[in-house]
Amino acid sequence: MFDFKNVTIWFDALLRQTLGLGDFWSILIECILVGVLILVGYAMLAICLIFMERKVCAYFQCRLGPMRVGSWGVLQVFADVLKMLIKEIFAVDKADKLLYFIAPFLVIIASVGTFSFLPWNKGANVLDFNVGVFLLTAVSSIGIVGIFMAGWASNNKYSVVSAMRGAVQLISYEMSLCLCLITAVVLTGTMQISEIVNFQTGPWNWLIFRGHIPAIIAFLVFLIAGNAEANRGPFDLAEAESELTAGYHTEYSGMGFGFYYLAEYLNLFVISGIATTIFLGGWAPVNIGIEAFDSVMNFIPGIVWFLCKTFAVVWLLMWVRWTFPRLRIDQILKLEWKYLMPLCLINLVIMTIVVALNWHF
Repeated sequence: MFDFKNVTIWFDALLRQTLGLGDFWSILIECILVGVLILVGYAMLAICLIFMERKVCAYFQCRLGPMRVGSWGVLQVFADVLKMLIKEIFAVDKADKLLYFIAPFLVIIASVGTFSFLPWNKGANVLDFNVGVFLLTAVSSIGIVGIFMAGWASNNKYSVVSAMRGAVQLISYEMSLCLCLITAVVLTGTMQISEIVNFQTGPWNWLIFRGHIPAIIAFLVFLIAGNAEANRGPFDLAEAESELTAGYHTEYSGMGFGFYYLAEYLNLFVISGIATTIFLGGWAPVNIGIEAFDSVMNFIPGIVWFLCKTFAVVWLLMWVRWTFPRLRIDQILKLEWKYLMPLCLINLVIMTIVVALNWHF
């Protein structure tokens, strides 16, 4: 498996030794380059996910989806992006202007921040701390503030109701989400994301195999809670068109609305990427203990494995969205506090016992 650290070490040596740049300029150039790569990857993945959503939705509704702009409709998303970029950005009368304009940036910062924690390949971690899981959940929580701030500052009663629903839902389901991650931390013994992936390298070493039943339960609950965290159906009551128009971003136009639109789709990718990283081996290839098969699988780059696993989870979550009807707010909260939360707590205790007695694989 190719280690991307070789590339970063070579580039750092190129700046410092070959070009003779000092520490300040070398670090500055490296940070700018990494930032540009994150933003480009973020934008390209958003375009792919929007197109994929439309086609998957069309498939489940027995239709074709966008077909006219470009071959098979591939340019439709680019046309929509252009339209959004040239739309006028206006301010709502009697709105809190400061909070109104800051809110979309908080949501996009939280989305880009969590996106930066994803390990794309061996040695290709933008942010990799020894408390990475803790920081990941902390950064993702910033988005809740942006959502509530948007509804409150818009001076629109529908937006306020939507923001309250969204904040309650996100805060509630973060509990189960964090407990699922803690269950994985108990099994692996580390909060560093790269070490969690390294723990899963080798034949049948994914967490859902090594931790057997408790890990599988944590994985399934993580997908449910992650779907709710991303405001995706059937947990999209905060954006219920029939009663709240567009939800907390009703009063936003142009790229103000575009930031929320991008964050929603990239949060779907981030949730799927975290599920892949924590429970499905991340960039680690599929190994089954047969030398010939494993050698072929190891030849495939880690980034390919990561993207294939992540998009498989994305497709599964899109399948759920276009299959199940939207839940009421009382049903959403009952599911979390009466079922998922107690299940996660019991599952965490079971995982602790499994690790203490060395019953895992």
